[in-house]
Parts: sequence; C-alpha cells; structure tokens
Amino acid sequence: MSLVEIKNFTKEYRVGFLLKKTVAVNGLNLSIEDNEILGFLGPNGAGKTTTIKAILGIITPTSGNITIYGNTPQDIRAKSKIGFLPEQPYFYDYLTGIEFLNFYGKLFGIERGNLKKNINSLLEEVGLERAGNTQLRKYSKGMLQRIGIAQALINDPDFVILDEPMSGLDPIGRREIREIITGLKKKGKTIFFSTHILTDVEMICDRVAIINRGKLIETGDISSLTGTEDPKYDICVESPSSETLNAIKSISETISIRGNCVYFSAGEKERDEIIRNIVTKGGKIISITPVRKSLEQIFFSKIGNHS
Repeated sequence: MSLVEIKNFTKEYRVGFLLKKTVAVNGLNLSIEDNEILGFLGPNGAGKTTTIKAILGIITPTSGNITIYGNTPQDIRAKSKIGFLPEQPYFYDYLTGIEFLNFYGKLFGIERGNLKKNINSLLEEVGLERAGNTQLRKYSKGMLQRIGIAQALINDPDFVILDEPMSGLDPIGRREIREIITGLKKKGKTIFFSTHILTDVEMICDRVAIINRGKLIETGDISSLTGTEDPKYDICVESPSSETLNAIKSISETISIRGNCVYFSAGEKERDEIIRNIVTKGGKIISITPVRKSLEQIFFSKIGNHS
C-alpha cells in the first residue's frame, strides 16, 4: 500500500528584483510505500528539501498534488501521522533532553502520564537514557541528532521524514543513526530520508529515488539498481590449458588475462557450467568474485547524464 502519493508535483518560485521564475521541482511522480525505507538522493539544489516541505504541508504545489493515506498534507489526520527531523533543527540550549521532549510532547497534546513513559522509552531507544537530565548545549553532534530523532518520534508517527540525518556525523554516529532507522522499520514505520552519504543508503534502504534539477531521474530497489538481483561473477583460473579455454569461450561473456591468471566473466547460470568445465579438465580456480556496481557509481552516472 502506498502511504504517500506524489503526482505531477511542480513548485515554482519568483526570485530576485525582476521576480524571475525558478522551477524547484518539475513534474515529480513518486510513491512511498508502507513500511519501507526510501532514500531520496540528489545534489544540492536538486529539489529534495522542497519536496519534503510539500509533503509536510509547509508549502503548496504550484501544480500537481500530494496525498498521505488519501489525505492532503494540510489535513490534521495526515499531520498526526508524521514525525520530522529537519536538516538544521533548532535546539534550546539550556533545556535538558527530557525538558526538550516534554515541550514537543505538550505541543501534540499528549497526556502527562503517557508523555513521561514515552520520553523514557524514546531516550532508551536512541541511546540517551543517561543524558536525559543533561542540557542540550552539552550534547555532541551525534547526541543532538539522536535527540532530534526522538523528538520526531514523540507522537508515535507511522511516517518519519529525516532531512540529512547523517550530516556532520563521524562513522560511529552514522552507524548509530542507521541502527535507529532500521529499528523503526522493524516496528512497522515508514522512513523517508534525504542524504548525501550514499554508502549509508546502500546499507539500509529498500528503495532509492534520485532527483536532479527538480526532476526524478531514477527510482528502484537497491538490488535491481546495483545488480545483486542478477549478479555477475569474475572467475580467476590459473594458467588454464588450451582445452579448457576452448571449452569455456562459448560460455563466458568476456575473457581477460592478468598476469598468469585468466578471468572469465559470467552470469549465475553460466558460472556453474564454467566451474564444472574447469574442474573436470583439471584446472585450478583461484577465486570467484561477485561483480556489482556501487550505488555511488550509479548515482554519478545518472547525475552525469542529466547535468
């Protein structure tokens, strides 16, 4: 089931002294499915934040429409299901973590007894149970990101939007945020986040959507985009005999020589036949290596083709 449907979404702005028209997003069509992690990728100025603002109902489309469970983003029924962490959140430095979450919980009208339980549970979930009484000005960058995610979850939303949640974090901080995001999926929540850190997307996302200059240029699940759905293999054989080479030439997609090894390239079905030929003819297999594109390679090839 699609949680969010974005259809022909276009957003135009008038900027400068002459009020020149600028198109931030142009005819975007995108579905966000229930209980998936969708990575929203694109360079600076691609239209990611504009799209997020439209989903949140902060801005309205110039044309097209957006629905969340069939409701408009401005509908209170839609807003009550959303949790949001902006790219540059504002934190009240002299509030403690507990006071900060209590403030946002009251904005949602959560009853005091339930709110206290929610706060304790959220602090534990994001790994800040020992920092609840510490002022936010004493938090590290990673701790602030985690308390920001806790704030986004205070209303127990079905749909969580995170704008650059890994920005500025060290590898340990990024791992902690990844674990929180995958934990949310296990609880049945849908996560939509934008980021520039492609390795994190590749590790945790079910699908990705790539946007550039306001247009969606690619969308799909990670396995189909990177080739893990239909894998290729490099098979390294040490000094194969001419008999072995002749037997494999018609099977292998490509053959290359590097040093004293010959590399045969093949799909999954051909791989097994090549291995049988080599073994029966007394050949020596050095390695069998899966070959796949990285998400980074795919991203730059798509952006390069649409720059």
